[in-house]
Amino acid sequence: MDLGNESLPAVGRDRKMPAPDPIARDYLLLTLRLGKLLPGLIEAYFGPADLKAQVEAEAPSTSSALRAQASALDSRLNAEVPEPERRRWLQAQLVALEAQALLLTGDPLAYTDWVTCLLDMTPERTPDTVFESAAEDLAKLLPSGEMRTETVADRLAAWNARFKIDPERLPAVVDWLVGVIRERVDRLFGLPQGEEVEFVYVAGGPWSAFNQYEGRCRSVVEVNTDLVCRPADLIQMVARSCYPGRHTEHAWKESRLVGELGRLEASVSLLNTPATVIAEGLAYLGERMVAPDETMPELLIELYGRGDLAIAADRPAAIDAAERQTRMRRLVSSLRGVSANAAFMLHADGTSRQEVAAYLHRYLLISREWADKRLSMIESDPVFRAQFIVGHEGEQLLRRWFEFGPSGEQVERFGRLLREQLTPGWISADLSSTGFGAGSW
Repeated sequence: MDLGNESLPAVGRDRKMPAPDPIARDYLLLTLRLGKLLPGLIEAYFGPADLKAQVEAEAPSTSSALRAQASALDSRLNAEVPEPERRRWLQAQLVALEAQALLLTGDPLAYTDWVTCLLDMTPERTPDTVFESAAEDLAKLLPSGEMRTETVADRLAAWNARFKIDPERLPAVVDWLVGVIRERVDRLFGLPQGEEVEFVYVAGGPWSAFNQYEGRCRSVVEVNTDLVCRPADLIQMVARSCYPGRHTEHAWKESRLVGELGRLEASVSLLNTPATVIAEGLAYLGERMVAPDETMPELLIELYGRGDLAIAADRPAAIDAAERQTRMRRLVSSLRGVSANAAFMLHADGTSRQEVAAYLHRYLLISREWADKRLSMIESDPVFRAQFIVGHEGEQLLRRWFEFGPSGEQVERFGRLLREQLTPGWISADLSSTGFGAGSW
């Protein structure tokens, strides 16, 4: 693409960016207009400031008009976008945006068909036997209480309570951990020049951590000290929100796709689209790239000490706890499919609210109060009607792509996902060509 010499002011911080080509301009306008009708759709916008100002000054578009705009833009791609990768990415995004606009018209697709449009792939439910097996294995790892009558959920809550770090110590602990993991990510994948992350510590709210990407390779991450206060949680938070997760992906795509290639459609980040499937998969799997099972115990033991936890004074106990936690990590991660199944039960099967809440309580191993909160998000929030499925499917898809590809290519594949416009449909097709298209439980 010929970027020319024109540059425009960008949203956030004093900076310039290339002028968008007509396809990118109309795509950004479409996303901004749909975002006015669907709060929460736009996770981050760091594109041209004039487009944002234009849409803010407009009267809200109708959902029918936005569907028509998405369809018209899609019809132009073959003639105006010569790069196959970019064209596939835009086509998949536009299908998802049209489906989200259709939801707002009051005449939506059937839930499973709607989710398929959002994902660029057909979702699969996780068999309950996966969750039952994980709970059985967790029971073997978790210490029993004095009465030995506690449920697995009770024992898991008691285990987690042993490792809470005082909120006042968290900033210093996080700073050290970020330094360690950032160095690993830079060594594995490289990092754009000048990227940075700022942490803000808050209490309360539904999020464990929230990444706000501001552009110019900078993120602000809000950390909820009520929910992110244990060593294992801190490792997951840094990997998912920062390195090599959301921040790293945003920074690389801004640097390469926007800055080098002039593909300004990458200057907006949306939820519930094929790009989100990739982003969520990267965020989940990034933890295993920078803290694999072989090095996770050592990292946990160091965090026990830096967090001033009592267990740090007993080296054998600390080693045992770290090794147990490492084995528990994969078991707990297998429970992410519970919320996805719950969304299907509620919106596709018509299962009662009471039954879905009981399902979440049983299989997610959380209290009834937290199960009800999770259900409220799945039930009423237009974004979270599908977001839990998007995250779960992203993790499963990329896990299969990594595990069934050549073992020496995992770092290269992760790097491609950070820098390129790959789609779930393309990855699914690549898996199918090698005979690994469907999930195996």
